[in-house]
Amino acid sequence: MRLTNLNPDRNIGASAWLLEIEGHRLLLDAGTHPKRDGRESLPLFDDLPPVEVDAIAVSHCHHDHVGSLPVAMRRFPRAHVLMTELSYFLVERVLHNSVNVMRRQREELRIPEYPLYTHSEVDEMAPRFQGFRYDREVEWAAHHKSRTGARSPTLEFRDAGHTLGAAGVMVRGGRETFFYTGDVSFRDQTLLRGARFDGVEAEVLLMETTRGDRAVPPGFTREAEAERLLGCIRAAQRRRGSVLLPTFALGRTQEILGLLALWMREGELREQPVYIGGLGRVFTEIYDLESHRANRNHTNLLLHEALELVVLDRDQCGRLPLGRGKLFVMTAGMLTENTAAHALAVRLMGEARHAIFFVGYADPDTPGGRLKAAPPGEPFLFSPSAGEQVRHCELDDFDLTAHANRDDLLEFVGQVNPRVVVLGHGDDEARAWFAGEIGKRHPRIRVCVPGPGETVEM
Repeated sequence: MRLTNLNPDRNIGASAWLLEIEGHRLLLDAGTHPKRDGRESLPLFDDLPPVEVDAIAVSHCHHDHVGSLPVAMRRFPRAHVLMTELSYFLVERVLHNSVNVMRRQREELRIPEYPLYTHSEVDEMAPRFQGFRYDREVEWAAHHKSRTGARSPTLEFRDAGHTLGAAGVMVRGGRETFFYTGDVSFRDQTLLRGARFDGVEAEVLLMETTRGDRAVPPGFTREAEAERLLGCIRAAQRRRGSVLLPTFALGRTQEILGLLALWMREGELREQPVYIGGLGRVFTEIYDLESHRANRNHTNLLLHEALELVVLDRDQCGRLPLGRGKLFVMTAGMLTENTAAHALAVRLMGEARHAIFFVGYADPDTPGGRLKAAPPGEPFLFSPSAGEQVRHCELDDFDLTAHANRDDLLEFVGQVNPRVVVLGHGDDEARAWFAGEIGKRHPRIRVCVPGPGETVEM
């Protein structure tokens, strides 16, 4: 068994792994790096020798895992593309939105390589997508002749609880077993329940390490953190300030809308319109339509019925009056430039009555990360387009993550009891923590931390 890390960077970037098992090759994910542009954002496909891939397995539809899928399909034209049936309902919308973003960035940021693929290519490639139920075993290379004569390994998607359609990937060969966690949440969120990884056994475990550099504070609970958010929203509204919750369109938007809907239904918040972005609205409708297929809480809570959702674009965000305690759940969790969330943040941050509440990760080098780090009342560079700003608004950060905490992942290692653990999807500090703790608790387990383009042989 061989595993090659195709992420072009050592941090959380363009997730892609090439697994070679018993004469067959499987590409696990094909993402884009969120902090790089053009071809620099792609996995290291061009560094591979001229090999063919039998199949591509998609763990979930966030851009750092699926954003370069059409490029991978162009590079590996014989590969079937496998994903969960819930991801199947999402993936084309995600990719078409990527084309729109790249076309806009070609003009606004002068990136001549964009778009890396087109709408027509996505449409032409879509018939190669196949969606499967969780826990169904599939022969993923039966249509290709093995280089060793062995029969096809199998693949099985296991519910990862991270976002709609997210999966861990179980691969079984005749002699070897492998499990890829993808991005995973072992604890329940507001809507989605935690991962169903019970009984997973594998000789090789490829594991995310996103939160390896963050210990869980004593006494912390998700429920208490949600209550803290509710209290802060109510306080901002009492002073007639508006609240911006920057979110990612898929997953975080729906989880926050779920909280707002429950609070309004229970009388904890007054009923009022909730302003959202167009892509967030699209994915919210899919969450509602597929609620019966997902392993979730509140299956009868349909967000588009429980809430009065109003879609705003960037221009409308610049004109809308901001008084009377408005609620904005806007796509662009890191307040990326040229988005409605970015425009709203510029308007809100200058007044003390308003509030900006982060409910997910914001990279320090993004506008959101710089806003988080900015002391109140002092000028700071928010973004090249907005220039220097001064924050007077209330600002807070709420830990409502969709990633497993490090203690839960460490316990999972003990449950799987692999011979080898490969660490990915995390910064150097996060991976180092896991390597050290696994070494102390499970000294017989070999721990591998491959860098960009490096191959691990097992």
